[in-house]
Amino acid sequence: MRASPRFAVLFSTNLQDKSCWKACPQQQRIEIVSQSNVQAVTFIDEGQVIGGYGNGDVRRWKIEDGQQQGPTMQVSGSISCIAISQDGRRVVSGDSKGKVIVWNAANHEKVHEITEDEHYVCAVDISGDCTRIASVDYYSARIFSIASGARLLPPLTHYGAIGIRFSPDSSRFASASYDHGFRIYNTNNGDILYDSGPKGSPNTSPSATPLAWSSDGQQLFIASISKITSFDLSDESYSEWSIHETRIGTSIVGSTITHTTLISCVALSPSGEYLACGSNGGKITIHNLADVLHPDYFVHGSRTLPDPPIPLQPHPSRLPLIQVSEEALKSWTQGEPTNTEVLLSEEIAGAPSPSHYLLANRALIRAGLKHWPKSLQIQPSPIGYIAMAVALLGTGDRKGALCTFDLAFHDCEPHDIRLLLLLKLILVFESGDQEEAITHVDYLVERATNDNEDHVTYLYTQVLGVMYMKKGHHGYVIPSIECAKNLAPKDTRCPPLETISLIFGWSFNGLAMVAQQRLCETLYADEHIAETVKVLLNILRTPKAEIQASKETTDWIKEFTTKCALRLEHDGDAAFKCVKLDDAITQYSTALSLSPPSRVGLFIKRSHARAAKGLWEDALQDANEAVKADHSCPWGYEAKHMALHGARRYDEAIDAFKSMLQVIERSRDPEIRQLRKNYISPSVTIAAIDDNVRENLKSYPLVVIDVSTGCLCDSPERVRIFKASMSFKELVSSMTRELDNERILRVVARFFGYVTLSHVWQGNEPSFQEVHAAKSVWNLSDTPLSAKLRNFCEETRRLGHNWAWSDTCCIDKGMSSILNESVTSMYKWYADSAATLVFLSGVAHPSRPGDLTRSLWMTRAWTLQELLSPKIIFFYDSTWKPYLGDTGKNHKEFPEIMQELADALKIPCGTIIKFSPDDLGVQEKLRLASTRHASVEEDVAYSLIGIFKSDIRPHYGEGEDALGHLLEEVVSRSGEVIVLAWSGRSSSYNSCLPASVSVYSKLPYNPPPLEGDEMETCIAKLRGKLLQQVALQIYHAINLLPPVHFATRRLRLPCITFRVKGLRVLMRSGNENLYRAKVSGLGNVEFMTTDDLPLDQRRTVVFVHPWIRHILAPSSGVCTSGSDTSESGSGHSSRSDGPTPFRAVPESRVGGYARALQIIARLGQPFNALLLVGQPNGEYRRVAADHEIVVQGPGIDITSKSIRAKVLEIL
Repeated sequence: MRASPRFAVLFSTNLQDKSCWKACPQQQRIEIVSQSNVQAVTFIDEGQVIGGYGNGDVRRWKIEDGQQQGPTMQVSGSISCIAISQDGRRVVSGDSKGKVIVWNAANHEKVHEITEDEHYVCAVDISGDCTRIASVDYYSARIFSIASGARLLPPLTHYGAIGIRFSPDSSRFASASYDHGFRIYNTNNGDILYDSGPKGSPNTSPSATPLAWSSDGQQLFIASISKITSFDLSDESYSEWSIHETRIGTSIVGSTITHTTLISCVALSPSGEYLACGSNGGKITIHNLADVLHPDYFVHGSRTLPDPPIPLQPHPSRLPLIQVSEEALKSWTQGEPTNTEVLLSEEIAGAPSPSHYLLANRALIRAGLKHWPKSLQIQPSPIGYIAMAVALLGTGDRKGALCTFDLAFHDCEPHDIRLLLLLKLILVFESGDQEEAITHVDYLVERATNDNEDHVTYLYTQVLGVMYMKKGHHGYVIPSIECAKNLAPKDTRCPPLETISLIFGWSFNGLAMVAQQRLCETLYADEHIAETVKVLLNILRTPKAEIQASKETTDWIKEFTTKCALRLEHDGDAAFKCVKLDDAITQYSTALSLSPPSRVGLFIKRSHARAAKGLWEDALQDANEAVKADHSCPWGYEAKHMALHGARRYDEAIDAFKSMLQVIERSRDPEIRQLRKNYISPSVTIAAIDDNVRENLKSYPLVVIDVSTGCLCDSPERVRIFKASMSFKELVSSMTRELDNERILRVVARFFGYVTLSHVWQGNEPSFQEVHAAKSVWNLSDTPLSAKLRNFCEETRRLGHNWAWSDTCCIDKGMSSILNESVTSMYKWYADSAATLVFLSGVAHPSRPGDLTRSLWMTRAWTLQELLSPKIIFFYDSTWKPYLGDTGKNHKEFPEIMQELADALKIPCGTIIKFSPDDLGVQEKLRLASTRHASVEEDVAYSLIGIFKSDIRPHYGEGEDALGHLLEEVVSRSGEVIVLAWSGRSSSYNSCLPASVSVYSKLPYNPPPLEGDEMETCIAKLRGKLLQQVALQIYHAINLLPPVHFATRRLRLPCITFRVKGLRVLMRSGNENLYRAKVSGLGNVEFMTTDDLPLDQRRTVVFVHPWIRHILAPSSGVCTSGSDTSESGSGHSSRSDGPTPFRAVPESRVGGYARALQIIARLGQPFNALLLVGQPNGEYRRVAADHEIVVQGPGIDITSKSIRAKVLEIL
């Protein structure tokens, strides 16, 4: 045995009488009281017990104060038995309903529930290796896996089985039956190794504990009523003794412990110092056996060996059993056997009668030198017989050696007997029977310890340590030697050990150190790295002076520590690669605990592992240690940067990164300096961010509201706030190797993203000056309009944005330059916004479908672009609740709202959702604007600047000319004359333009399409009337017309003119006159106008056909939705009458005669004519009419003389 157990007791109960134990009358006890009968009890450790109760509870109690630990574990049946694994991780319970349940001892959660037992579970046990569970249920025994709960063996039938126990090494288990004896099984295959039959029956109650094994697993104890049976497995023999009578080999050690209630279960603590008794009264009583038993019984169970009080202190003039001269002793102890033999031989030769000491000493030296025949020359004496025994053993005569050694006992002094006994055991060890020798010396250690003989214990422990060393059991050496350290002689000498060293050549110097070194090497070779480190750390805790006293030890520690640290580092790297971060941290930490010569790399690697796990402060601590250990290593600063970045301490992280770059740049190692190109400096990142910010702010509002403070912020202030923000610092800190421009763009856009407000002005809204004076929107006076602004800011903040923009207070309208820039940029500001919030002040809560399109907001000029341009929009009712209750991420993705708007605007949903100015033609845009109004006349036009992609500059005070400026640019840029298709009052800006955009609410006349058979019929008629040359002449005259040109209020209009030959008034009605005109090529045309036209032919009056595009390309139509061409116009000619081509079609594509006839056929259709009156200088003015002048075209009566293609300049 490696170590003797302190206490081994088998308990038996007699449930027919009062439960009782031998004990002291004055014993101390602790009682733990519960509500239900205690059915089972066991110790977890010296301070805790677990009780199983009749009501199905399993409770863990702290003995010191009787408090329950953790939640109650509960089952449906009555608890019958409990066991706990030796590692303390699992608790197993059995109950009356046949369930075996495995519990997690740490949190009391159920791990497995095993229901294979068919009856009342009488007993459970857990194997010593904590891998198996055993249970019995009257009829059979079962073995299960503790890890999975799976049954490992078939049920092993054993009728009446009431107890089960694993052997200490778990290789066997025994079951006991009430009346069918006990059986011993092989744990691995279930084979029956021994069956006692009925003679081994306990004949006891099922609630008793009838089985126990001896610590060496060679004896099985079976308890029954009034007796205990011991079964020896080595020879299958039995012995019995009564528990009520003193028999040979047994003894009663105290008096009776009496309980007033029936004891149902007992348990012994791991140390054997405490006894727990569970009773039917719901009590668990803890007895301290130190109050009951003699102290001897906590060391060994009996005292049958002799105890001779023989001191081991030798006479001062000699060693025990040995007398030798100082010179020979010095040579002998210094390991010089040849010289020692010479010295001893000289002493023998010089002595008239050599003493037996001299002859024995020389014999021992010669035995060590393997001079066997010479080593047998001795004289009878204890040391002589010892020397001869050593020599005989050297020759291989084991039996002779042992017999010869026994002769030493006949002539020895009484005080030498104990030393001789020890020497005999050493000889036994050297002869090969190492286990026997170790067992005996182990007992001697125990006995000496019990007798408080410190110097003897020290001697035996040292010998036992060397035996373990030589046996290769290094792990047993260390605890023995450590325990005996404080028992060493005060003068540092132990003469008996010196005698042993001289006789057997054993060394006791630094025994613990050497043992630990060998143990380290063994464990390392066996891949037990954790255990290796544990021992190595113990070595490193040795006082420095003791280590430095031996160069061999110092060198070994340095070499082995380095090797072990490298291995741990390698294992940590492998774990880190597999993302087993906890394992990696453990390996690196263990390596660092060894204090290896190079620690920087380990600190950095552990920092990386901790950072990967999010343990930023721990990672930072490691990085600082790395920097502290080597300031010239850049990677410590890199790890520091990573940890600080993860901890969101970005300023410090950037400084750490700068330090890393400086160390790289200043490194003496050219390879490290080369690595500088792999990194970018923070200044480069900042410059890239600055460029991006500047570019973004160019198209962002000039002033916004900081929703956190309520303050107005211009661009420089926003940049300052950004650079002080965590977003900016994180961005700079995160880019160490290359610029991520896309990420910069995302972060900048996210930070500077702003939300715009769309609403209807309701009076004296808070102005720029008012908010500026109040310092914050939160400081404004408490009015409904201030509340609207504050609610807008709060909603912006709720949506997660930093900035808000409102046209009420974010434009300094006192500065015309800022106002004009804001007006022209407003479409883009809404388009680029993170979201637009539409406040419908007139929509009550709860809102209903149709409320939006009936709201005042839908009638305002500015809100058209505020609806179309944003990508994300939210509508709110008057209480700032989402319109129709939709809380989605974008109301443009809410079909019900979009369909409501599409029906009202008469455009597709897709156009509203993803609007682009190119999505709608000029006429459609004008139609959408025609129903909207503005408080300021100019805003009708300025609100369309973005929708038309116009470049006009606002100039408040110009009145209706603002619309003229806009339409002039539309015509100039697009070449589209659909702007001229209106009826109503003319603008003062140009007579061809309307005074109000509202005129576009009426759809202009659009001639029916001429195609298919109708076109063929028309062409056939024209062929018979027009020669090819004439048709081509007409075609070229039209096709070569220059593009429309509009500048400085003058319209140069390419058109086909029809001169009025005669004009007269048919009727006057109020302000309107009905005229009839005789028109060349068109015949009589009647129309109404409020203008007084010249009837005397002194001024030229013409009807013009301006729809050249329709004639040349009918697919474009005149006024059909979406039919207009793009507004990205081409260049314009300054010529008025010349043949500058307008979309000229090459001859190869014209198709000759047929193509010309198609164009002439379309020219003959009815059309919406413009009526123009000539002016003195050759210009024209348009005559406004309240209704369109639709004339019947010339049809097929077309001649080259009747078709005049011209460019007219209109004022």
